[in-house]
Amino acid sequence: MAEASATSQIKQAVIGVIVLAITSAGGVLVNKLLGGEEEKEEIKNEVVTPAQPTININIPQQETKTDTVVQKVYVKPKPKPKTDREKRKEEGIDW
Repeated sequence: MAEASATSQIKQAVIGVIVLAITSAGGVLVNKLLGGEEEKEEIKNEVVTPAQPTININIPQQETKTDTVVQKVYVKPKPKPKTDREKRKEEGIDW
């Protein structure tokens, strides 16, 4: 029985390969007859960047003043008001 099943499996494998070959050949034949997926020439797209325009900006000369006067002003800080204790120390009354 094992021999019969082995031969039937081989027959099925051979039939499967034949069916696959016929199906592939039929697909190629139909593709050629209907003209599907024709080979297209490669189109080269060259990206050309246009030259950038030159931009000229004219800035008029501004008048500058050369006479600069710098004056330093010194401000004396106001003295703090004396506390009662400081006043007593100056008078000489200290406990």
